[in-house]
Amino acid sequence: MPDAITSKKIYGLIGNPLVHSFSQNFFNQKFETEKIDAEYINFEIDDIKKLTDVIKDNANLQGLNVTIPYKEQVIPFLDEIDEDAKAIGAVNVIKFIRDKGELKLKGFNSDIIGFNNSIRDKITPNRKQALVLGTGGAAKAIFHGLKKLGVTPQYVSRHKSATTVTYEELTKAMVSASKIVVNTTPLGMYPHIDTCPDFPYRYLTKEHLCYDLIYNPDETLFMKKSKEHGAETKNGLEMLLLQAFASYEIWNR
Repeated sequence: MPDAITSKKIYGLIGNPLVHSFSQNFFNQKFETEKIDAEYINFEIDDIKKLTDVIKDNANLQGLNVTIPYKEQVIPFLDEIDEDAKAIGAVNVIKFIRDKGELKLKGFNSDIIGFNNSIRDKITPNRKQALVLGTGGAAKAIFHGLKKLGVTPQYVSRHKSATTVTYEELTKAMVSASKIVVNTTPLGMYPHIDTCPDFPYRYLTKEHLCYDLIYNPDETLFMKKSKEHGAETKNGLEMLLLQAFASYEIWNR
């Protein structure tokens, strides 16, 4: 019995809090269905420095996902990060590379992979500019992802900065020119389903795509308001699944 336990591959998630973890359910179900001798564990840590304890206490750890608030804080603990993660400045996948008894940690960002694969077929010749609502880690991944797809993004935030415009500054012309609008903020996420970004929805048209990274609820208030003005809408469920697939591919390639 001990041999079976020690041979089991371990994957996991670090973050805080981890009350609702899509990843844990998704991966453990995958392992069970595909008869893979592995387990996915939630490691809720209150300080990023405790990552070293997680690694030390789990000799068979093969890879980790990283969520709020550690996507940026984890970078100094890594030996290497790939180009996309470097450009974004955030890591949400860590690959454990063992070579001749030495462990190296390499960081990746699967948010950009999941997002780009979920939106690629919706980018048309007149959808070449985008407004990215929010400026957090997810927003950075979306911003970089859009650029890779040939779309020019613009950050929108409640606070003015050298790289952002505020919601109040958005004009009809700006919204008209940006046929893709992506909500990367948590506004509208369960249980706060009656909230949404303070966006001028009246300027939207049927040519717009309004994409919300939130997947619970299925249709957010942001999506409902956008749809009322004819816009095409999409939630973040497909992105979530695609970035999970990408994580597993990174760990095992």
